[in-house]
Amino acid sequence: MAGPVARPGRPARRTGVFGAGDGNLANHLWDGTRVRIVDFEDSGRSDRVFELAEITEHVGSWAEQPLDVRAFLGRFALTAQESARLRDCRRLLALVWLFLLSFDAARERPRNPPGTAERQARRLTALLG
Repeated sequence: MAGPVARPGRPARRTGVFGAGDGNLANHLWDGTRVRIVDFEDSGRSDRVFELAEITEHVGSWAEQPLDVRAFLGRFALTAQESARLRDCRRLLALVWLFLLSFDAARERPRNPPGTAERQARRLTALLG
């Protein structure tokens, strides 16, 4: 099935989905066939490209046990427009995580290991490359 087609001067329609709004892999259970969401705190209407970016850029997807992003994203047939938007969403969310991790590192008792914000800065730089 072909994806949405953009018209000149108008953005492409997006495939609406129910999204978790929180890319923490611990909030997703996969039984080998289906994914089940177990945390609905940030859930609501979204689109699949943003949700894919949310999962790939969440600190839980790379800090300790890295997600194979290429293999994960390879499971989804994305149009050229969706792929471009995915890149932009990933960049945006990587920037958000850099801010969050920078503030966390400045706390008296940070939640993340030392150097996490610096690692995120390198990840963002690579995405902007």
